[in-house]
Amino acid sequence: MPVKFLIAWSGFVIFMAVGLNRNPEARGQEPQTTIRTEVSLVNLIFSAVDSKNRFVPELKADDFLVFEDHQPQKIEYFSDLSKEKSVPLTIALLIDTSGSVKDKLAYEKITAEEFFRKVLRKGRDLALIIQFDSEVNLVHDFTDDVDRLIGALDSLEAGNSTSLYDAIYLAVEEKLSPETGRKVIVVITDGEDTSSKVRKEAATESAQKKDVIIYGIGVRGDFGVNFGVLKKFAEETGGSFFSPKAKLEEMRAAFRAINEELQGQYSLAYISTNKRRDGSFRTVEVRSKQSGVRVRTRKGYYAAKG
Repeated sequence: MPVKFLIAWSGFVIFMAVGLNRNPEARGQEPQTTIRTEVSLVNLIFSAVDSKNRFVPELKADDFLVFEDHQPQKIEYFSDLSKEKSVPLTIALLIDTSGSVKDKLAYEKITAEEFFRKVLRKGRDLALIIQFDSEVNLVHDFTDDVDRLIGALDSLEAGNSTSLYDAIYLAVEEKLSPETGRKVIVVITDGEDTSSKVRKEAATESAQKKDVIIYGIGVRGDFGVNFGVLKKFAEETGGSFFSPKAKLEEMRAAFRAINEELQGQYSLAYISTNKRRDGSFRTVEVRSKQSGVRVRTRKGYYAAKG
């Protein structure tokens, strides 16, 4: 099965119908018997890193164990995404333009431009830009044209308060939700939300339900910071958090690390042994059988309901 379909089906229930006819010569004279099977396929995109946080290549399905609510699961599909070039990547770049981080805006523009030029593949990947301060605004919609994204970055201007949770929630629900393949949010902020209408728990749940990975880059502004919430977003969705100082090279290093991680991910899928359609949150853990290899993936998923 192609990986792009495997990823697109994540979190959904797949129905398979097999038509059986008792007498081939009497087709149309007798009703067909249909076998209906429900399969709950759970897809996980994850990173495997060593003690120095470097991507570990050439791993296979047999190198991993998967648990749901502490119960072992059988890996049905596996792919090394560093070798799978057909899987699209969709990126939402969220930039904090509140007054507290306005002096970092120039660095954010420079490093974001370099990131887009390195990571986006023409005709395959898409990216958009959202700015958030007291409001959340779509600066540029999905495109694979890097020059248009760069032009949009140049239009960013500093605003007032910070609506971080709203920005993440809206990016997931209104833009990333219908997309297939790998879905990623990269958010640059001091983490200090001051004006969101959505709770951070709702933003996290939304990302988990839509299989969105969040990467946080924490920048220190003129007021308070809350890097803890950025770390939490990353941990719950299988991403990473970076906390560069107010230096251009450190910002570049953070974007470089995200790019390297995106180029070296794996994907697996399993059919959950828990057949209940109760909408509950189920914890997920992927372990490596190799000593010294750590796995980063989302903490769990929400089961289908109904």
